[in-house]
Amino acid sequence: MLWLLRHAEAADGTPDDERALTERGVRQAQAAGWALELLGAEIELCLSSPKVRALQTAQLACASLGLEPAPERRLSGEPFDVADLTAGLSNVLLVGHDPSFSLTLHDLTGAQSRMKKGGLAAIAKGELVVLLRPTEISAIAARRMAAA
Repeated sequence: MLWLLRHAEAADGTPDDERALTERGVRQAQAAGWALELLGAEIELCLSSPKVRALQTAQLACASLGLEPAPERRLSGEPFDVADLTAGLSNVLLVGHDPSFSLTLHDLTGAQSRMKKGGLAAIAKGELVVLLRPTEISAIAARRMAAA
């Protein structure tokens, strides 16, 4: 399964590469990780854009999965080759940006959708399996928080 997680809400400003997550963005990223955990995602590898907001999103989301974003491999250069990035792996999480994620979603599935900041999509064999907005992710994650 290929998982796409668009970076969570980030502060405005420049330089663009150094924009960090807002407090809301931190909550969105943590909720995405909890939702992945509750959905039973067995992520083998997480690749992130090198921009601060994406790296922070990846680190926070991966924390509940007992995983770290791969430091030696970054999701850079758009458009990126998904087949090359995921070769030999079954479950990969990519953390990055729009419009490349919405375009990738369309290229792989034919779906016409715009990924929201903090949104999550899952693709299996060319089929869009799930597309979640941050509010839906928070609702799923609330189950984990209630169980804690």
